Amino acid sequence: MQMPGFNRRQWLAAGLALPWAAHAAPDIDASAVLQPRPLRFPRDHGTHNATHTEWWYLTGHAQDAAGRPFGFQVTFFRSRVDAAQSLPGRLAARQLLFAHAAITDVQGGQLHHDQRIARWNGSPPAQREGGVWASDQDLHVVLRDWSLQRLPDGGYVAQVRSDGLAMELRAQADQAFLLQGEAGFSRKGPQPAQASFYTSHPQLAVQGRLRLGGQTFAVHGRAWLDHEWSQALLHPDAVGWDWIGMNLNDGSSLTAFRLRRADGSALWAGGSWRQASEAQRTGARHFAPDSVVFEPRRFWTSPRTRARYPVEWRVRTPAGRHTVRAVIDPQELDSRQSTGTVYWEGLADLLDEQGHRVGRGYLEMTGYAQRLVL
Repeated sequence: MQMPGFNRRQWLAAGLALPWAAHAAPDIDASAVLQPRPLRFPRDHGTHNATHTEWWYLTGHAQDAAGRPFGFQVTFFRSRVDAAQSLPGRLAARQLLFAHAAITDVQGGQLHHDQRIARWNGSPPAQREGGVWASDQDLHVVLRDWSLQRLPDGGYVAQVRSDGLAMELRAQADQAFLLQGEAGFSRKGPQPAQASFYTSHPQLAVQGRLRLGGQTFAVHGRAWLDHEWSQALLHPDAVGWDWIGMNLNDGSSLTAFRLRRADGSALWAGGSWRQASEAQRTGARHFAPDSVVFEPRRFWTSPRTRARYPVEWRVRTPAGRHTVRAVIDPQELDSRQSTGTVYWEGLADLLDEQGHRVGRGYLEMTGYAQRLVL
């Protein structure tokens, strides 16, 4: 679960037209509220340009032949540009595409990350080679030399190239994707407007290469893919959220999240549980808002931003009581040059009540360095 914010300074620094100086696409009703509907695939794996915000989010853990562990994350965001005036035709910046990529080097105790941003007129490309675009037929999003694509066999390919890091990963689908919330319609607050369409693909078998600096590592592991799109998601009282997506060792999968007020209390919560025996079903057990509780147990303060993050949690859901513990503490991601936000997102272990590690996945925490503004 991710969401970008952006401010005037970042727009100008990126050389982009300010959003209030651009047309909304003619088929967009900016005041629309999402309504539940049956999802249709593969089309709904693709972009939904009429909605305000969308992202595709691949995370996972892997190790090389010597057992050296890593975490990895690549996320593509799409944000619709709404305003009164714009350049005509293909020059109009009707959409923005952002991307974040990060590798957690567990042995080195560091998070390495990079980011990209570009504008897009929202039209499909005449030739799908390079450029900046997203498909509305299936998952295929491209931001120059960064890309994420769903394959005909249901797997995924991610590619990221930059000076500091690189990824070439293929994720094989061993299980069916799942529909979060009620058949893919996920409430994110007490008001009807606070909702999204939300699908996940847990327990992906991943292999490929990671590069940090001058070193390249052939790796294999497990991954998780989220896709979410919405018109409006945050309640006015929400400052951010806490979220986990965990692949369990036995093949089960656990999602839990909460929207958080400034005083740390939960405004809304949810999640899902799918047992390994149900791996080929697209449905999962859906959690009611009052059945998910996050309790912070240990904190880490960022030396860069002074934000104080809970890096160990006690999480209670209908699937049981678990401890979520950061594999390393310094996994804060500074994306102020693209989405304008600072958040903590990184590799974490899932422990049972006896303290045994029963899974591993990703923990995300927003709104601790500053209120999240969408």
